[in-house]
Amino acid sequence: MTDPLPASVATSSHLATQIAQFALDKKAEHILSIEVKKLTSITDYFVICSADTDIQVKAIADSIRKNTNHKPIRIEGYTQLNWVLLDYIDVIAHIFRTTERNYYNLEKLWADAPTSEYTDDNYTKADSSTV
Repeated sequence: MTDPLPASVATSSHLATQIAQFALDKKAEHILSIEVKKLTSITDYFVICSADTDIQVKAIADSIRKNTNHKPIRIEGYTQLNWVLLDYIDVIAHIFRTTERNYYNLEKLWADAPTSEYTDDNYTKADSSTV
């Protein structure tokens, strides 16, 4: 018999899924959830997504901020809209302009972490080596 997940882990996983769904609602592209809790103490999950325009980046960030039950402890990049970071402590959402995302390539930095990819149909577990 497996032990149930601690409440904080279940909550952070649920929040990461919620954030990904709100990003999907605003047509974010290439949405990934990266579970980094075994690799770093700064957070449990990164949710990374991108959009082609600053208007869409803003819409995605606004949707996440307005629809989650939690409020971010910190918001960065909201005035420039190239890379918006929403820090929910256990989950950090990164909303990139596509060009910025390609440049910084956070997925490669955290390639050892388990990754989930979210699409319009559903989300699937992705093999970290293929991301």
